Amino acid sequence: MLRVNQLKVPFHYTEEGIKKKLNKMLFLKPGQLLGTNIVRESLDARKKPDLFYNLIVDIQVENEEALLEFCRKKKHIDIVKISDETYQFPKAGAGRLLNPPVIVGTGPAGLFCGYYLAKAGYKPLLIEQGEPVEKRTGTVEAFWKDGILNPYSNVQFGEGGAGTFSDGKLNTSIKDKAHRSHEILKVFVEMGAGPEILYKQKPHVGTDVLREVVKNLRNAILSYGGQIRFCTRLEELVLEGEQLKAIRIRSLKESSSKEEVLPCGQLVLAIGHSSRDTFSMLYDCHVPMEAKSFAVGFRVEHPQSMINLNQLAMENLEGSNIKAADYKLTAKTSGNRGVYSFCMCPGGYVINASSEEGGLTVNGMSYSSRDGENANSAVIVSVTPADFPDNTPLGGVKFQKILEKKAYELGGGKIPIQLYGDFKSGRTTERLGGIQPQIKGEYSFADIRGILPEELNQAFIEGMEAFQKKIPGFANEDVPVSGIEARTSSPVRILRDENMESAIKGIYPCGEGAGYAGGITSAAIDGLKTAEAIVRTYAPF
Repeated sequence: MLRVNQLKVPFHYTEEGIKKKLNKMLFLKPGQLLGTNIVRESLDARKKPDLFYNLIVDIQVENEEALLEFCRKKKHIDIVKISDETYQFPKAGAGRLLNPPVIVGTGPAGLFCGYYLAKAGYKPLLIEQGEPVEKRTGTVEAFWKDGILNPYSNVQFGEGGAGTFSDGKLNTSIKDKAHRSHEILKVFVEMGAGPEILYKQKPHVGTDVLREVVKNLRNAILSYGGQIRFCTRLEELVLEGEQLKAIRIRSLKESSSKEEVLPCGQLVLAIGHSSRDTFSMLYDCHVPMEAKSFAVGFRVEHPQSMINLNQLAMENLEGSNIKAADYKLTAKTSGNRGVYSFCMCPGGYVINASSEEGGLTVNGMSYSSRDGENANSAVIVSVTPADFPDNTPLGGVKFQKILEKKAYELGGGKIPIQLYGDFKSGRTTERLGGIQPQIKGEYSFADIRGILPEELNQAFIEGMEAFQKKIPGFANEDVPVSGIEARTSSPVRILRDENMESAIKGIYPCGEGAGYAGGITSAAIDGLKTAEAIVRTYAPF
C-alpha cells in the first residue's frame, strides 16, 4: 500500500475528482489505480474565502516499486510505502479468573473495556447506577422540562456516560503507535456512526447518533456473553490487606432494592468524572489517589452565522460538507492563568448538566445536524490544587461543590445567565440583547460574577477580550454567559501502575473519572488498554 500526503483538492471535492487528480499527478495509465481510501481530511482556511482540503490518501496500484521510483525522481510528490497499520489485540495470558471481571460504569471507557473483554470470551459484568440510554434520555428531557432531578440517572450518570449529552466529538491528541484510535473509530462505525469519522480531522457524531451507538454497543456486549445490570450501585470494596476480594453493590430499583456481595478479583473503575460518592468511598478504603488540576468557567453563546463568517468567510454553509464552523481558542492571562475554549458545540445548546440536589452545572450539546441558531463553548480558566479549599485528594471535589451551590442559589435552581457586558460591570441582567439563548432547561437572570473567586473572574474577562481579537464579536456586550461549567475533567487521579492496576491488587482505575482521559475517544482507548492488561494476564473466564 502507498500513501500520498498533502493532496490538495477543492472545497467541493468528489471521489471521482480525487481519482482524476491522482492519475494526472502520478502519470498513471488507465486501470493502474486499483483503489483509494481517504485516511485524513483537513480543511485549510488560511486564505479564506479560498478554501480547500488537504488529504492523506492510501492508494493501491500495479507495480508499486516502479511508481515509488518515479516519484522519487519528481521529488515534489510526497508518497511513501506504508506498513500494516491494523490494531492487534493481545493473546490471552495463563492466569486463572475465579470470577468474571466487573466493570463499574458504562461510559466510553466502561463500554469499550466491556466490549473487548466480552468479544474475547471473558464474560464481564458491567454495573451502572443509571438507566439504559433510551430510558435515561426520557429522564433527562423530563428534568429539563420540569426540573425534577434523578440523582442516579441524569446528564452525568447512565448508559453512555456524560458524553452522551454532548457534541459527540471523537478527535483526540493521543500519540497512537498501536493504532487504537482508528480501531475505536472503526467500532463506532460498526455500531452506527457514519464512515466519514474515519478520516475527518475533527470527527463528531452528535448526541442523537451517539445514543444509537451506545445502544448497539450494549447489545454487542450481551451477544458475546457479557452481562449489564442497570440501576445498580457500587457501595463498598471488600479487601484483604492490599487485595480486592469482593464488592458490595445495591440495587436502586424500587421493586428490588437490596444489597448484595459479589466475589470479585478484577474490578475496572470506569466511574466517570462526577462520581463524587464513589471517590469518597475509595478514599475511605485507602485506594491511592491525588487531587489534580482541571478548569472551570462559563458557557458563552454566539450566532452560528457569525462564527461561520469569521472562520470560513461564509454565513451560510448550505451545499458544503461542513455543517457548521467551529473554533479553538487559547490565551494566557496577566496572572499566568491558562484560559481556553472547551467543548465547543457548533449549532448547539447549553444544557443543565446537574447531578446533585442543591447544585448546578452546565455543559454544551449538539445534534448530528449541528443546525441550531447558536454556537456555544465553555470559556474556562485553569485551576490547580492551590485553589482548592484543602490539600486532600478530594479538595477539587469540594471546590466544584462550592461553585455549583452558588450557581444553584443565584439561579433559584435554574441556569443563571448574564450578558457579558453586565458581567464585566457586575450588575444583574434585566433583558436580553440581540442573541436569544439556546438552552435545554430553564434559566433566570443573575449576577453570576458571584460564583467564581474574583481572580478567576478577571482571568475569564481577560480571556474573552483576547478572543475578541481573534473572532470579532466574541466579547460583544450582548453575548449570553451562563454557568457554572465545573465538570470539565476529573478533579482526582486514582493512581495506577504500568499494568493499569492500583496498588490495591485487582483494581483497575480507568478512563476520564480516574484521571487518564479527556474525551470520548481517549476514554474509550483507556478502556481498551485496560481490557488488554487483563487479557495479557488472565485466560478467558
